[in-house]
Amino acid sequence: MRAAVYRKGDLVVDQVPEPKPADGQVLVKTLACGICGSDLHAFHHAPKMVEAIERQGGKNLMDLSGDIVFGHEFCAEILDYGPNTGRKLAVGTRVCSVPISFTAAGMQTVGYANAAPGGYGEQMVLNEALLLPVPNGLPTDQAALTEPMAVGWHAVQKANLKGDEVPVVIGCGPVGLAVIAALKLKDVRPIIAADFSPARRKLAEIMGADIVVDPATTSPYKSFLDAAAPEGYDAGNPLNILGVGPQLKQGVFFECVGVPGVIQKMFEGAQRGTRIVVVGVCMEVDRIEPFFAINKELNLQFVLGYTPDEFAQTLHYLAEGKIDGSPMVTAKVGVDGVKQAFTDLGNPEKHVKILVEPWR
Repeated sequence: MRAAVYRKGDLVVDQVPEPKPADGQVLVKTLACGICGSDLHAFHHAPKMVEAIERQGGKNLMDLSGDIVFGHEFCAEILDYGPNTGRKLAVGTRVCSVPISFTAAGMQTVGYANAAPGGYGEQMVLNEALLLPVPNGLPTDQAALTEPMAVGWHAVQKANLKGDEVPVVIGCGPVGLAVIAALKLKDVRPIIAADFSPARRKLAEIMGADIVVDPATTSPYKSFLDAAAPEGYDAGNPLNILGVGPQLKQGVFFECVGVPGVIQKMFEGAQRGTRIVVVGVCMEVDRIEPFFAINKELNLQFVLGYTPDEFAQTLHYLAEGKIDGSPMVTAKVGVDGVKQAFTDLGNPEKHVKILVEPWR
């Protein structure tokens, strides 16, 4: 089959062996697969990712001396079943799945393991037990957004919102937009969003942000104060810390950038008791000053991925129209266009989510 292959630090298009479904697995045709920021990280920082996984005691499944087919944000079509499967879904059914593969060799992440090729190839093998049929005639390109939108839904779930908070989303790339969509679904308002890119600020409005600011000219933390301060609130009253007088609404800030320095800026801009949820994946060494977080009693929560239930919920929210990811899809390419798409995604004024359609 044809695939865009990560090989020796480069992306090349080549013929690779067709995957064979093992016990409990299903052979599928990749219909559409989104290019994720994590794929960009893997392309540019694969050795660092492998080293970091090993340092934290994880099992490295990426042998960088061999071929890897990226792609974990997919919608696919069932082609055939492997041994010992229930065959509950008809051949031709469109499906999504949490990108995890269970084999005799153990659990592997689809798109990040040599033995589990992802959606940048024409075919994949998935576990039957994890397949979710695409409901309500949801278009394929929207079904392929289930995975990235589930990341935003999970982040919002981990924020433990009560409903009376004022959320601030820093960064309006795919992750930030997914968080905004999830906050809108939870009806936690007003949603404040900040990004330097005019195009992404416009998308933030479309996805549900109520207040959108350019941090080059307007502080999102000042915008938070304006939105969170009740009538009669006196920022200069030292007794605020004791609960005397009107109090600010709870702040919940989402870091969706993933570059060094952002968390520290949030520490400096946050009000006392703010909850900070870190969704962006930073691949560099970062620096924070704990004094700010200690002095303000900030709560710092790091998040990753989603649960299978959250993934399934997100698929149904898309199918029911409760989440509309269509504004995020800015281009579609075949496998021959993947490498250029990796470059094009560096321009926030042109692209947010590029889908790979390997059958093109």
